[in-house]
Amino acid sequence: MADLKYSVKVYVLNEDQEWNNLGTGQVSSTYDEQFQGMSLLVRSDSDGSVILRSQIPPDRPYRKHEETLIVWYEAENHGLVLNFQDPAGCQDIWKEICQVQGKDPSVQITQNISDESEEDFDEMSVIGNTVVLPDCELNTLDQIANIVNSVLASPIRRERLALILKNEAYIQKLLQLFHTCENLENTEGLYRLHEIIKGILSLNKSCLFEIMFSDECIMDVVGCLEYDPALDQPKRHRDFLTNDAKFKEVIPITNTELRQKIHQTYRVQYIHDILLPVPSIFEDNCLSTLTTFILSNKAEIVSMLQKDHKFLYEVFAQLKDETTHDDRRCELLIFFKELCSFSQALQPQSKDALLETLTQLGILPVLKIIMIRDDLQVRSAAAVICAYLVEYSPSRIREFIISESQVCKDSDLFINVIIKQMICDTDPELGGAVHLIVVLHTLLDPRNMLTTPEKSERSEFLHFFYKHCMHKFTAPLLAATSEHNCEEDDIVGYDKNKNCPNNNQTAQLLALILELLTFCIQHHTYYIRNYILNKDLLRKALILTNSKHTHLILCALRFMRRMISLNDEIYNNYIIKGNHFEPVVNALLDNGTRYNMLNSAILELFEYIRVENIKPLVSHIVEKFYNTLESIEYVQTFKGLKIKYEKERDRQSQIQKNLHSVLQNRVVCTGTIEEMELKEEICFMEDAEEAVMPPLEDDDEFMETKRTQEGEAVITQEGEQYKEKQLCNHLEDEMNLWRLKEPRRRSSYTKRTQEGEAVITQEHEDKVDSPKRTSSDDFKFSSAYSACAAIGTGSPSGSSVVRLVDHPDDEEEKQEDKEDETSPKKKPRLSS
Repeated sequence: MADLKYSVKVYVLNEDQEWNNLGTGQVSSTYDEQFQGMSLLVRSDSDGSVILRSQIPPDRPYRKHEETLIVWYEAENHGLVLNFQDPAGCQDIWKEICQVQGKDPSVQITQNISDESEEDFDEMSVIGNTVVLPDCELNTLDQIANIVNSVLASPIRRERLALILKNEAYIQKLLQLFHTCENLENTEGLYRLHEIIKGILSLNKSCLFEIMFSDECIMDVVGCLEYDPALDQPKRHRDFLTNDAKFKEVIPITNTELRQKIHQTYRVQYIHDILLPVPSIFEDNCLSTLTTFILSNKAEIVSMLQKDHKFLYEVFAQLKDETTHDDRRCELLIFFKELCSFSQALQPQSKDALLETLTQLGILPVLKIIMIRDDLQVRSAAAVICAYLVEYSPSRIREFIISESQVCKDSDLFINVIIKQMICDTDPELGGAVHLIVVLHTLLDPRNMLTTPEKSERSEFLHFFYKHCMHKFTAPLLAATSEHNCEEDDIVGYDKNKNCPNNNQTAQLLALILELLTFCIQHHTYYIRNYILNKDLLRKALILTNSKHTHLILCALRFMRRMISLNDEIYNNYIIKGNHFEPVVNALLDNGTRYNMLNSAILELFEYIRVENIKPLVSHIVEKFYNTLESIEYVQTFKGLKIKYEKERDRQSQIQKNLHSVLQNRVVCTGTIEEMELKEEICFMEDAEEAVMPPLEDDDEFMETKRTQEGEAVITQEGEQYKEKQLCNHLEDEMNLWRLKEPRRRSSYTKRTQEGEAVITQEHEDKVDSPKRTSSDDFKFSSAYSACAAIGTGSPSGSSVVRLVDHPDDEEEKQEDKEDETSPKKKPRLSS
């Protein structure tokens, strides 16, 4: 053990409670003749003198702090700290101390101590955050690498190491050693420098980046990162950055600071993307400051270019010039593409200022002209720039589009040019179309539309789009699903081939269109609904379920699924009337027993209808398709739909029965009252005749009896006819009044009751007061009087009419009834 030595720094606590640095040296545990036991011996790195000689007694408390610190007290207020550069050396010395004291090396403190002593140990452990770098020499590169790697786990020690590297110009010294090692072909030294430089970058300190990425140091930093020990041969990144990477100036840049900033940003981005490893998911913030450094540089470049109006004006002048060569125009567009990409780092206010500057210079009309050119690379760059501009400020772009409608034809509108380029994209992967569909999506998103008391951007722009643009956007879908669309893949000609749904490129385009239409269903409720109904768009979309491309079938299903999710009555009726579930069911059956995304998507659609219990659709599906789908038993969806359907059918049947019962009870109740009144009146009339009839001769009595019987028969017959008529009228009234609210029902019924009483009273006065005399000086009742008496209104006792509303004259009628009851009843006299 006496031969093993480890680099440490020794600190001692003086009488003034201040820490003194005794120096850096090599520590070892040796047998000391003076102490007759083991001791810790530290010799200086500079001259070999003894810095510390400390006996290891069996009862002294020692404490190990973190991975690099051993602390103890030799006397009161005389504390010592060994700060190891290498955790392995600290562990070895700790094992020696524990062996002397007979302790397990896994403990953190060798002896029991009091609370006060523990506080003293905690105060002494602060010294463990001190970082000491050895002199920058070839023989200390291993030690430097260990120090840099050891501080990464401690934020405090990282800060202190960064401060030392900055203040002592340590990075510059390391880069000088790089040249020495490269000249000497010292491979081990180059590997250590690679490890050190990568560790310094991992400190994530912007003050160190300013030094490392300066013009004087950045290429040497790249050189150090070339010698990765994991590679058999070093990569020649410096040659690529110096010779292969060419800086193209579309317009000569006279600002030296701007030029240097562009070079620095490119090289730092190269280091970040190529030379440094991709951080794992657990190290997302490892290079966050480096990313911030790059974004800050990009923001400065954009600001400098924005202030140089002469530079931007010259670029736009060449773009607008019809004589500009396509290669030159492509270079200018790539410059603007990079400019827009760099502007992502700007703050919102700076972005608005940049867009205002570009708009004033005419960027949108220029893009409109460029998009109709034949050069694919030029159109692609223009599409990317357009996407950036729309993302910055969609409202400004919408304003420009609407303003064009005053002076341009529909086909020349900027947004229709975008739609045309999306449809006519010749890229097999539709790269340009994908960029442009994002542009349309952003422009049509109501969530980024402004609404003020004076103006509603949403209604204005959507009305404009559905009037001038929607028919152009859906043209490929309508053409591909028309009755005359081509189904062969060998038809010559671009336009015809575009109409084939089984064509791969066409399928991708139709998928993009359906995705945007699905978005419109969710956010453009009124406008898209009218368009779908007018164009029968769902039926055309579901034709695509016959396509051989599963992703296109899924897009059509999502289109229908989003429509159903709104649970809109108009949409539901449209789906039912058009029988639009038939192609969905056919697609499910054609898929067979395959368990794939298509199967899951269709089953989810039916399951959603079942869970949400959309009653019209449930009834339609069960009545139309249950016999076809009932054999699918690996899910309970269709059985569940049948159960929902039967429950709803039973509920509706019970409601009808209850309603019929209520109406029937009301009619029977009313009829019963009228029958009772009629019988009472007839009985009264019979009693009255028996009470006042005078004795007659036989012949006269026979004739009078006959006439009386005939009169009673007439009365009975007319009463029955009148009762039937009244019941029919009453039933019809009740059926009509049932649908009205209670106040209105009461008012209407009261009015009819009053009119009926008035008519009956008038008839009674006209026909009852003057009975006709017969030839035998007897009186004979007319049929009119008999009808009135049959319903109980011709006599004083016939006042049992049921009233729903009290009339103003009710009290007077009641009073008259009382007077009639106290006085003898007035009956028709049968003799003088």
